[in-house]
Amino acid sequence: MNLRDLRYLVALADARHFGRAALRCHVSQPTLSAQIRKLEDYLGVTLVERRPRDVALTEIGERIVARARRVLQDSDDIVDLARAARDPLAGTLRIAFIPTLGPYLLPLVTPRLRKRLPKLQLLLYEYQTAPLLERLRGGDIDLGVLALGPGQDGLETRALGDEAFTLAMPASHALAKKASVRADDLAGETLLLLEDGHCLRDQALDVCSRIDVHEAEDFRATSLETLRQMVAAGHGLTLLPELATRGPFAAARNLVVRPFGRPVPHRTLGAAWRRSSTRASAIVAVCDAIAAALAERG
Repeated sequence: MNLRDLRYLVALADARHFGRAALRCHVSQPTLSAQIRKLEDYLGVTLVERRPRDVALTEIGERIVARARRVLQDSDDIVDLARAARDPLAGTLRIAFIPTLGPYLLPLVTPRLRKRLPKLQLLLYEYQTAPLLERLRGGDIDLGVLALGPGQDGLETRALGDEAFTLAMPASHALAKKASVRADDLAGETLLLLEDGHCLRDQALDVCSRIDVHEAEDFRATSLETLRQMVAAGHGLTLLPELATRGPFAAARNLVVRPFGRPVPHRTLGAAWRRSSTRASAIVAVCDAIAAALAERG
């Protein structure tokens, strides 16, 4: 048994298909299948149920895969620890952003990161909050950038800055005549929201929890850009994070965005990482760059 065999097994557990797992591991399907069979022979148990279209893990297979993930994470940490000792701000750092933040924050921070950390290679991912935290705890990513909130117990977290919510509406809407709006102005309005799984949906509902706002029952958006277009088409109002109203995202035909007056509803943007991470120096440096970019955005 070696680390390569464990990587093959974990890839198969994730893909549930020999062909897809082989592609992920950059080997042929017969090679991966043969190695899994050898691992089963060595351990003396059946790890996977081979079915015509896919595979399933046996009960003992599930338990062994869980241990294998920890072993592989520990082996990766050993490599990272040695690399960090040579140059803490070099190597690869895997960062995941939530979808309502990444596309709007990255243009602000990427130039700063390139200047401050020229030897650090960033691998960027995008996940909703729950899978992001799952992958963070599982060691698939090193750093998550998200809206701070519940569910982050056991992780190291750091607040990076606040982001105000704004109200987006059709240009013909009566509230478009106001310079700013209040939460009470939303009473009786139809609110368009993202689908379940997006933390922004929960945050918007929290802002409107004390107001008689009607959620559009027949509509759930998968992205902020879909929400933006539906609002412009006159189907309702929505809350947009302030970063999503800047730069190329600011201009949208038939759409008006207004700030909220005090108290301004907002979300706290932050970072989360494993307390056992060997990349603490690089993580802190990236967090410093993001915090600086948010503070200087004006």
